[in-house]
Amino acid sequence: MIEELLPETVVAVEAYGTEGADAPLYPEEEALMAKAVDKRRREFAAVRSCARRAMEKLGVPARPVLPGERGAPGWPAGLTGSMTHCDGYCAAALVRAVDLASLGIDAEIHGPLPEGVLSAIALPAEAQRLARLAALRPEVHWDRLLFSAKESVYKAWFPLTGRWLDFTEADIELLPGPGDLPQGTFRAALLVPGPQVGTRRVEHFEGRWTAARGLVTTAVAVPHG
Repeated sequence: MIEELLPETVVAVEAYGTEGADAPLYPEEEALMAKAVDKRRREFAAVRSCARRAMEKLGVPARPVLPGERGAPGWPAGLTGSMTHCDGYCAAALVRAVDLASLGIDAEIHGPLPEGVLSAIALPAEAQRLARLAALRPEVHWDRLLFSAKESVYKAWFPLTGRWLDFTEADIELLPGPGDLPQGTFRAALLVPGPQVGTRRVEHFEGRWTAARGLVTTAVAVPHG
C-alpha cells in the first residue's frame, strides 16, 4: 500500500503479520534490543528486515539501521528513507538522495483515536474540517488519518531540519479522492519557518493517503528545489 502513495523512484517493502519478526539483527542492533520486551524486539527486527530488502532492491549492500537523534533511522550514504510499524504491519521506504530531498511514511490501525488524543493533536480548524469529512464519509476514521498524516509530515521534516515539529505546528487539510474509494491527498501548511531545500524555502508538504486492509497509511515526498 505504501509504494502506491510514493513516486516511482522510491522502493517500499512491506510485511504483514509476523513476517520478518525473527529476522537476524546485526550486533549493533542486538545491543540496542538487549533489554527490550519480545514485542518490541520483533517489531524492531521486522521493520529492519523490510529496510534491508529495500536497500538490496536499490543495489545497496544491507547494513545495520541504527536510531539516531530522536529515533530517526540512520541510512547508508546516498539514501534517505522512512520506516513505520503498527500491530500486524510494518514497512520501509527508501530512495536515492539525488531523487528526493526527504520522505516520510506512517501506518496506523484504522480505528478511532483514544479519547483525548484528538484534542491534543488537532488545531481548531483541523477539528472543524474533520467534522465535515466525518459527515461526508463516515466509513473513514478521519481522526486517525490526521494523526498518521502528522506523523508522516514529522518524519519528512526532521531529516531536513534536525528539529522537533509539534503536532500543532502544521495545519493539515485532508482531501478525499474522486469516487468512493477511501484514498486521497493532503496538504500540510507549516506554521513555523520551513527548511531550505535547494533554492526554495519549504512552506508546505504534500502527501497522499489510503485506507485498506484495516489500516490507514500516509506518505509525504519532498522534492528537491
